[in-house]
Amino acid sequence: MRLNVPYTDERELEEIAKVLSTGYFTQGPKTVEFEWKVAEYIGCKYAFAMSSCTTALHLSLVVLDVKPGDEVLVADFTFPATANVVVQLGAIPVLVDIDLDTFTVNVDDLRHKITPKTKAIIPVDAFGCAADFDAIQKIAAAHNLPVIEDAATAIGTKYYDRFCGNLTTLGCFSFHPRKVITTGEGGMITTNDDKLAERIKLLRSHGGVRTGSWYRFEEAGFNYRLSDILSAIGVAQMEKLAKLIEHKQRLAASLSKRLAQIPGIRVPVEPKWGGHIYQSYVILLDEGLNRDTIVEKMRVHGIETTLGTYALHDQPFFQRTFGYKSGQLPNSHAAFTRTITLPLYPQMDESDLDQVADTLNAIL
Repeated sequence: MRLNVPYTDERELEEIAKVLSTGYFTQGPKTVEFEWKVAEYIGCKYAFAMSSCTTALHLSLVVLDVKPGDEVLVADFTFPATANVVVQLGAIPVLVDIDLDTFTVNVDDLRHKITPKTKAIIPVDAFGCAADFDAIQKIAAAHNLPVIEDAATAIGTKYYDRFCGNLTTLGCFSFHPRKVITTGEGGMITTNDDKLAERIKLLRSHGGVRTGSWYRFEEAGFNYRLSDILSAIGVAQMEKLAKLIEHKQRLAASLSKRLAQIPGIRVPVEPKWGGHIYQSYVILLDEGLNRDTIVEKMRVHGIETTLGTYALHDQPFFQRTFGYKSGQLPNSHAAFTRTITLPLYPQMDESDLDQVADTLNAIL
């Protein structure tokens, strides 16, 4: 049983065929359609398709004018790309601990790590669960700081009655195959800020402004565009998003019922603001259980699992470069060493859930 299987059907093929028939393969009208669908869905003014969530995060920092020596607060429990983009600009990632209930940034630790050098904040929506953005935005406003929401896992996630990606200065989505919807590779920046939108539009495509039959290059920009072929997949996937989320939430609730009675694990927690879409279904093991052994034994039984994600302060690069020590951020360290991602995707049925729960129970 695989960890995840993207859901596609004939609609993706139909949309790709439309693009192939035009001969217009690079960023073009289909990308505009994809952007419009995302912006309309989450309720924001602007959406810009990108080659990945990593490039979306990088360009977000660029348009906020983050410079070498600036500090950017980053949730520690995340894929390294969230902090790598800070490093690539010569800025300093200040890693912030998390809450073990939601695996999202701990607002008290966030508050205490703001300094005069802080230029921006990057909270991370963990596994389809939103961070506590009311609290984060209150802290950010008190210090006049922009917030970049790493919503890589959270297309369709709600924070109370608002969608992720429409909660802060800038939002960044991923459409990697492990996400709820996919374009194979790809990302998106969303914003309501007119000036930032103009900068993103300019810098995403080489810094050029079209004038008649050619371009005038105003900036040394990037090639962060998404092709119309991949955007065609995104258009078809957006049609399925609500139904895919519904399926994943139903399966997650059913799996949680099976696992809740098994000693040694904690099932995912639904936060008070709701909206968890279970992009990944992540359990927390009790102390003393060997996560790596359990992952290996699940594999032997034909079930693919993996860790939750990474504690950046535990990684060699961040220790060597910025002086972090393992366990320095205790909640993130615990999550890194004690979480397991279990299979959860819309094509699963009740017998699959039984297999996951029964196998895990037997191994424990």
